[in-house]
Amino acid sequence: MTTSSVQPRELRDFYENPAVPVASGTPRSRRQARMLAEALGPATGNPRTVLDIGCGDGTAAATAAPFLTGHRLVGIDWSQDALRRARTRIPYAIRGELTDDGLPLRTGSADAVLFSEVIEHLVDPDAALDEIRRVLCPGGHLMLSTPNLAAWYNRALLAAGVQPVFSEVSLRAIHGRPGREVVGHLRLYTARALREFVAASGFEVVRLRGAPFHGVPRPLRPLDRLACARPSLASILLLHARRK
Repeated sequence: MTTSSVQPRELRDFYENPAVPVASGTPRSRRQARMLAEALGPATGNPRTVLDIGCGDGTAAATAAPFLTGHRLVGIDWSQDALRRARTRIPYAIRGELTDDGLPLRTGSADAVLFSEVIEHLVDPDAALDEIRRVLCPGGHLMLSTPNLAAWYNRALLAAGVQPVFSEVSLRAIHGRPGREVVGHLRLYTARALREFVAASGFEVVRLRGAPFHGVPRPLRPLDRLACARPSLASILLLHARRK
């Protein structure tokens, strides 16, 4: 993931650094793609335009592509480095930003938007959802995924006085929590907060599902998969909404 809100130069430089991870786990990408394929239906005679906003290096879009056969999949990112890598994996990848002048697309020109592991990185998520709503046609689909602040292990960590996984207090190093990679998370959501936020932005929430996190230690992964049955406890939140 990398897509811009109005950000300080230091934050833009952070996301342009090739060492910063721009891909998230394959299980999340597959679950999200299946949800979208079910919502869109087969493309026979009626191909839809699907935008992967914040496509990063294109890994998630490439994972989703087999589930969206016949539909037009376009990756969008503001990082030139990410776009160079994305173009090796997907046919179309263009530069665009969610704020300032907005995305280089006509109003109502997209049928669906994949917004995967992006919203937690944005300074202004309200403006981002406003722009996504603009480019979606009425009834268009939003498939949003983001880490869950209230994931099952985060509840235990916080109770023990440990900084929750996914939260970050610095762009230079990890402090006070498990993990090693700094990925630039600015905002985190619980299931309830995400539902309320998306609904307040002019969308109808259709459903919320959970997905596992690839960074969970191997011995705990079966438990992490079980937690997906209750999205409020899952590692990753997968939300399907429609533009009103």
